[in-house]
Amino acid sequence: MISGLLEKLRVPFVKVQDSRETSKSKSWLQIIFVTSIGVTAFIWGVRELKWLQPWELRVYDQMLRSRPSEAPDRRILLVKITDKDIKREKWPLSDRTINQLLKKIESYQPRIVGLYLFRPEDNNLAANLQNQDNIVTTCLFSSLGRDEIPPPPNVSIDNVGFSDVVADNENDQILRRTLLFANSTDKKCTTSFAFGAQIAINYLEKQGIEYDFTKKGDFLLGKTLFVSLQPNSAGYQHLDAQGYQILLNYRHPNSLADQVTLTDVLSGQVNPILFKDRLVIIGTTAANIPPGGFYTPYSALPDQPARMPALFIHAQIASQLISTVLDGRPLIWYWPNWVELIWMWGWSLLGGILAWRWQNPLLLLVVGTITIFGLIVICVVLFLQAGWVPLIPPALALVISSICVIAYTSYQNQRQTQVIVLQVEKQQEAIAQLNVLLEDKTALPDSSVDFLPPIDSPETKSGDLLLSGRYKISKTLGAGGFGRTYLAQDTQRPGNPTCVVKKLMPARQDTRFLQVARRLFHSEAEILEILGKHHQIPELLAYFEDNHEFYLIQQYIEGHTLSEELPPVQNVQNESFVMEMLKQVLEVLEFVHQHRVIHRDLKPTNIIRCVQNNRLVLIDFGAVKLMQPPSSEQTELATVAIGTRGYAPPEQFAGHPRLCSDIYALGMIAIQAITGIPPQELHPHPETGNVMWRQTVQVSAELAAILDKMVCYHFSDRYQSATAVLQDLKRFSTK
Repeated sequence: MISGLLEKLRVPFVKVQDSRETSKSKSWLQIIFVTSIGVTAFIWGVRELKWLQPWELRVYDQMLRSRPSEAPDRRILLVKITDKDIKREKWPLSDRTINQLLKKIESYQPRIVGLYLFRPEDNNLAANLQNQDNIVTTCLFSSLGRDEIPPPPNVSIDNVGFSDVVADNENDQILRRTLLFANSTDKKCTTSFAFGAQIAINYLEKQGIEYDFTKKGDFLLGKTLFVSLQPNSAGYQHLDAQGYQILLNYRHPNSLADQVTLTDVLSGQVNPILFKDRLVIIGTTAANIPPGGFYTPYSALPDQPARMPALFIHAQIASQLISTVLDGRPLIWYWPNWVELIWMWGWSLLGGILAWRWQNPLLLLVVGTITIFGLIVICVVLFLQAGWVPLIPPALALVISSICVIAYTSYQNQRQTQVIVLQVEKQQEAIAQLNVLLEDKTALPDSSVDFLPPIDSPETKSGDLLLSGRYKISKTLGAGGFGRTYLAQDTQRPGNPTCVVKKLMPARQDTRFLQVARRLFHSEAEILEILGKHHQIPELLAYFEDNHEFYLIQQYIEGHTLSEELPPVQNVQNESFVMEMLKQVLEVLEFVHQHRVIHRDLKPTNIIRCVQNNRLVLIDFGAVKLMQPPSSEQTELATVAIGTRGYAPPEQFAGHPRLCSDIYALGMIAIQAITGIPPQELHPHPETGNVMWRQTVQVSAELAAILDKMVCYHFSDRYQSATAVLQDLKRFSTK
């Protein structure tokens, strides 16, 4: 049985993390990428179900109302038939009154007159006018439960426009789009053009601008193309896009056009210049007179009526066509579906990145709120350029993606913490057993173990060795009683990147000791594997056992140790250096302590300043050192409980390290940096046991108080978490 066990020990145990050959950035980027794709697909599906359409339309209305008012359209004059006019002239207006009105207006030389009144029985409309072709009137298509209203019998159908409009009936009855033309099966109301479009076309024809259709059937007015709405356009999904519809680019109702009343015209109390060469539109504004009014985006304004009169609606249509052709006033534009999909996905990606970068929920809430505000600003700025860009779908994509990523990371952290807690329990059990075995002076190594030559043996040339079949040793970095550290090239990864090989030699080679050491090694490696996901801790690339020696393969951090920045190598450091050093190391400890792991050997030589980003990296987590034979130097500086004299607190040397033990060690490093005195040379207070250091240097009271609390003799008097120290440091730095 023992020989079988020894035979198994000769077979190297290898666990290489091939799945982690990609960088840390690629790993989290993959998570964010997959999350963003899933969230985008979900939001797109919800959008296709039209669940988001009402919200998006409300946002559209708000942005429309919030635009700066434009100058009134000086090409249009509205002749309103008000409630006062109706009381005076009676309703319906007589043929004589209408013809008198038209005759009066004609004398002022308008270019086109649009009569937006239903006159199906007026056989003498404009009978005495010289320019009857300048008069455009209206009719109404038949629909379910409603008969058609024909135009006046004596008016050519070419001078008739239909009155029908298209409101968002399935949403909120608001009029956001308009028909330019449509086909009718009616017998008398057979015109193809809407009234507002017809009067605009006739107006532009007088200026030599004709309409046409492209080969694809798009409407062309002069050189301006008016593209029709499709079933999925802008904020609409599965829209009933029959006829030729465009979005109605409203002017503010208070600055639409000049207006006069019927009484003003009939009594001659108007300025003739208001009419000359203009498009004059006549219609009623009385709410109880057909065709009544319509809900618009401006209905929500307190200074506007609930319904905009139909007269104003068709004036808006005519103004939009004319000003677009003559002034280049932009039409409301929108992206095709594939661009909107990319837009939504981009914000989903951003949400995932924010959640990964700021995993604190409160901080993420602040950053997310600022980001959504930025999205709103972008959409508003684009809308001021007439661009209707989706707001609700990308905002939801950002929020949901953030929630998913932070939920995933929280789950992973919780899962990793559970794994680490289990490994720590195994670690503590192994430590206790190792202590018992190391104290047993009668135990002898198992002479039956067949040793293979170590990698630093004279029998083996390190340059020729491929450790575990892939790691080529190139240089020895350090050696001691604990083992050796090498630089190596990973021959199985592209470019043969440099890595660090740590060889840990057990203190004894007997079977019982090796079994316990192996358990401790595997527990420690599992912990390092999880901790290595932090960007300020070297990544664990692999770990294995070979010839009763244990190996850790870690990411190579190019740089120098913090000890090279401390006295006497450098001058005494200032407070800003100390505070920045504390913040960087505390951020790592915050992550480590969240996983209930204690570093145990925090000292300047275990902190590296990385050349690439100038950040401090924490190395050499030390529980596995318990399996190694102490050298004479280590016997002076460390105990079997792990720790270096001066940096390790009393409870750690007593074999009971706590999370705040690392805080003590970091505090001593800071005191060394600011005083220039090594911790071993500082003396404790005879009564409290606290380190006496303040008398050696001038330091601010706030920083001194923080350092004092970090290095209290009794652990219960210290900061209990890295987060608490960081909070005090940030509070101090903002003063």
